[in-house]
Amino acid sequence: MKVKKYSGELVDFDLRRLKGSLVKSGASSETVELIWEKMSKTIFDGMSTRQLYKLAFQLLKQQRNSLAARYSLKKALRDLGPTGYLFEKWVARLFEHTDHQTLTGLILEGNAVSHEVDVIAQKGNDLLLVECKFRNTVDAKVSVTNPMYFLSRFVDLRDKEFNFFNRPTKFTQAWLVTNAYLTKDAIEFGNYYQLNLLSWDYPSGISIKSRVDSAGLYPLTCLTSINTQEKDKLLSLNYILVKDIVEKPDILEHIGATTYRRRKIYQEADELVNGLSTNFE
Repeated sequence: MKVKKYSGELVDFDLRRLKGSLVKSGASSETVELIWEKMSKTIFDGMSTRQLYKLAFQLLKQQRNSLAARYSLKKALRDLGPTGYLFEKWVARLFEHTDHQTLTGLILEGNAVSHEVDVIAQKGNDLLLVECKFRNTVDAKVSVTNPMYFLSRFVDLRDKEFNFFNRPTKFTQAWLVTNAYLTKDAIEFGNYYQLNLLSWDYPSGISIKSRVDSAGLYPLTCLTSINTQEKDKLLSLNYILVKDIVEKPDILEHIGATTYRRRKIYQEADELVNGLSTNFE
């Protein structure tokens, strides 16, 4: 059987890959087999990968909201759009998790020109210049021109001393972070010039997906039990992570939900972050 990719290309349907993605959502082997049994009665030759995803998502949601939420991570990152502003905020939280202090949305004067800087992160003697490349299409790739351009910006800024977090310091590392994929040339160029690259699936084992799953750093847009308007309200108040709800359940009062709905939202958030359910207070 063939499935149609977002680009329109027809490729062989990979059952092992589908089941693997369901397992990564946290579904048990029994649940995976149950979902596949239902999917196998519906799928057809030439079905789009988008339709396949929606079907799997719906069936996971019927089993448990948190399974569907984890399965939707890639889409949830795209839902931080349409601009890259919220993605930059989320990337800052990613670095804060590893004990960095962060700043976002600054304009810095380089040796030659001024630069809009997405994220600055500092830990110990290291000062990181972070460039965020947000993409809101399914198969988007970041080409080699992006790390080339970013390298030139880093070079223009790295010899200058800046005062962040009450201490003078210079940039020591350059990071290019994207929710999309990196082309082979982009990776080779970045590695050669010692740029730190972080994308949806790169580097292996410590990619965005790996970091999110291991640390529970899911964007709030993952949640399936609140609607878009409610998500937008919380995001506007700078609540970026599902963890924010787990740590401060009272923030759900901002969306005007009933106690019952707040309990359901909290349960999904807690299961997504911690893998188990605790009491809502």
